[in-house]
Amino acid sequence: MSEFPSANVVVMGASSGIGQAVAEMLARPGAALVLAARNADALNAVAARCRDAGARVTVVPTDVTDAAAVRTLAEQARLFAGTIDMWVSNAGVGAVGRFQDVPIQAHEQVVRINLIGHMHDAHAVLPIFLAQGFGTFVNVISVGGFCAAPYAAAYSASKFGLRGFSEALRGELSAHPHIHVCDVCPGFVDTPGISHGANYTGRRLSAPPPLLETRRVAAAIANLLAHPRDTVMVGSGAWGGRFAHMLAPALTARIMNRVLTRYFARADAAPVTDGNLFAPAADEGHVDGGLRT
Repeated sequence: MSEFPSANVVVMGASSGIGQAVAEMLARPGAALVLAARNADALNAVAARCRDAGARVTVVPTDVTDAAAVRTLAEQARLFAGTIDMWVSNAGVGAVGRFQDVPIQAHEQVVRINLIGHMHDAHAVLPIFLAQGFGTFVNVISVGGFCAAPYAAAYSASKFGLRGFSEALRGELSAHPHIHVCDVCPGFVDTPGISHGANYTGRRLSAPPPLLETRRVAAAIANLLAHPRDTVMVGSGAWGGRFAHMLAPALTARIMNRVLTRYFARADAAPVTDGNLFAPAADEGHVDGGLRT
């Protein structure tokens, strides 16, 4: 799409969902894309489509929870592209269920991916940004960074923490006007990723409407190349959740708990087995790997 400039971009979680949409939207002659995720086969499928669109592409299978692997990714990206214009930090998973019913290992993995993984990204690329004097770091957070999600306590903790992390980084980098830290906060996104998070409710889950198309979120991210902003809300659900929490955070959480309790108790909900947060989904090329908001 011509309104987005050709750029050198690292996309985390590029094998599916929002990350895949970002990669394919930015793929054009003159662009250099570095695609990372755990699933090499799914990454290569996305890379082939990006090359068909004229971009130079390299694939670096990476586990975002491994700090050394992320540092290696950053160095390979710099060598491949010369500079890094944007790094899209997009890893995200969820474990759904009452806090005490979800194994602590699943809670820890949510925080490890959703918060520590994004910190690994920033820690690897910020020295490169500082050396070259410019760069945009994009945290894909979601409205979950503003309003709590009962039945997803670790997810809420990770997203609130990620928003605070971004604000702290912006303060530290305030003397560097050409280095930007941008938060992108969509509502629920139309991927089947929620079915591949860890589910301890005993019932099959589905994302509530209104759902956003992945390309709409990808367009908001791509737009930050030319017009960086601190925070971008995407979709009416994101705006509504943010304002509801601002006006009455405790009441909003209680209402959400009541709605979700009734939702999980509904008679037509089919039983379901638990998901797996510790390995890529078998069909990761079609999902984003977990609860997005």
